Amino acid sequence: MSDIEVLKSSLLAAIDAADTPDALEAVRIDALGKQGSVSALLKTLGQMSPEERQVQGPVINGLREAVTSGIAAKKAALESAILNQRLATERLDMTLPAPESPRGTVHPVSQVMDELAEIFADMGFAVAEGPEIEDDWHNFSALNIPDTHPARAMHDTFYFPDQMAQKDENGDGKKMLLRTHTSPVQIRTMTSQEPPIRIIAPGRVYRSDSDATHTPMFHQIEGLVIDKGIHLGHLKWTLETFLKAFFERDDVVLRLRPSYFPFTEPSVEVDVGYSVVKGKRVIGGSEGWMEVLGSGMVHRKVIEACGLDPDVWQGFAFGTGVDRLAMLKYGMDDLRAFFDGDNRWLQHYGFNALDVPTLSGGVGA
Repeated sequence: MSDIEVLKSSLLAAIDAADTPDALEAVRIDALGKQGSVSALLKTLGQMSPEERQVQGPVINGLREAVTSGIAAKKAALESAILNQRLATERLDMTLPAPESPRGTVHPVSQVMDELAEIFADMGFAVAEGPEIEDDWHNFSALNIPDTHPARAMHDTFYFPDQMAQKDENGDGKKMLLRTHTSPVQIRTMTSQEPPIRIIAPGRVYRSDSDATHTPMFHQIEGLVIDKGIHLGHLKWTLETFLKAFFERDDVVLRLRPSYFPFTEPSVEVDVGYSVVKGKRVIGGSEGWMEVLGSGMVHRKVIEACGLDPDVWQGFAFGTGVDRLAMLKYGMDDLRAFFDGDNRWLQHYGFNALDVPTLSGGVGA
């Protein structure tokens, strides 16, 4: 019997005798490790003549394959035996009380969405929805946004490839994109139902931006009122009533600043007053001002684009970021954490499923 056959029998016997994973691992290292007996034989192949290597090579490689296969089979058998032993001895008493474990929470964005829906429902607004994949006309052109406007640039907007363009009734291709605001929902509402109109349009929107206060996907809510005799005073009352109800304070003070949006004229930025309490900004008072939303009277061209007569129908629109409102109300300082999925953050800022938003006091007169 050759030395290789003797070594093979010895190693296979050691593998068979191993009764624990640790013992089997010791055999593997002794045979196939860097200093192992089989590894040493494999190293001698380089020193042999071609004739010797042709004879000894298959024998030594056969030894290695036999040892490797034996170890794998023994390892599977040991793991199966250990598992069967655990299954036979471990028991779970289903009558015991469930252990305390982290429970799911309602995300702050979802909570604020519900709060906003409650507030505006009390003011007579309906909720309108639209597709997140929009065409260029609804997202830009119908809103009086010119072709040269920076908002249409590739670095601000997520466009789909040209081959995904949709054909209109004239056979022309309509460029598709991820909507950059929920304003297209306003356009779809004005073109599909008769005024008077009073809606809010909450939903996800997409812009190519990312830092502590911006993310590529975020949540926005917009409002639209179309009726006869609507003026800027109606807009101011609506926003003031909404913000007082949302922040649950009667001392909310608004400041309207002239601004520019292609789809409203006149346009105003809305700032809300804040006070500094223990080094933190608290909504209410007028020690300082922070911008919370944009708004204005709906532009005549937008009303005309939707097939309505601007001499008969007027309206106002406003929009704000839901994530930003959540940050202001609940004291968060980094928007990116909203989308990290960190359970510790969710447990801290999340809401119990029973924390149903209500407006027991209404929105005021």
